[in-house]
Amino acid sequence: MAILEETSPERTREYLMGYLRIGELAKLTETNNETLRFYESRGLLNEPRRSESGYRLYTQAEVLRVHFIVRAKRMGFSLKEIDELLSLRVDKESTCGEVKELAEHKLQDIGRKIAELNRMKNALQQITDACCGGEESAVHCTILNALDAE
Repeated sequence: MAILEETSPERTREYLMGYLRIGELAKLTETNNETLRFYESRGLLNEPRRSESGYRLYTQAEVLRVHFIVRAKRMGFSLKEIDELLSLRVDKESTCGEVKELAEHKLQDIGRKIAELNRMKNALQQITDACCGGEESAVHCTILNALDAE
């Protein structure tokens, strides 16, 4: 592994203790350093311990947490909602029902967005179909005229 090829005794200790530097965490989670720093600044990741040289050091727990964040983002959750999910995850008093309620709310949001996108698509399809697409001056373009009229 490339980590072992580094000659620094400090890095060797970090590796043997199971720590990852930010670039290694980014690579494992298919993110980047800036994203990880941003998650840290938003409180989604705890401030990591630092090496003697000042490098951020992450554990397997952070790898799992970043994977959770990335998967939640792919499902459409905002960072605020992800923070809420992470809080529900660690709160012994929270229930599966609370998590489901948050997920159902997200499903409703996505449904509204899909409906709006379908309205936009249909409106654009209608004015695009009405356009001849010919070589006439754009002054007479039915698409531009339709946008002026609405």
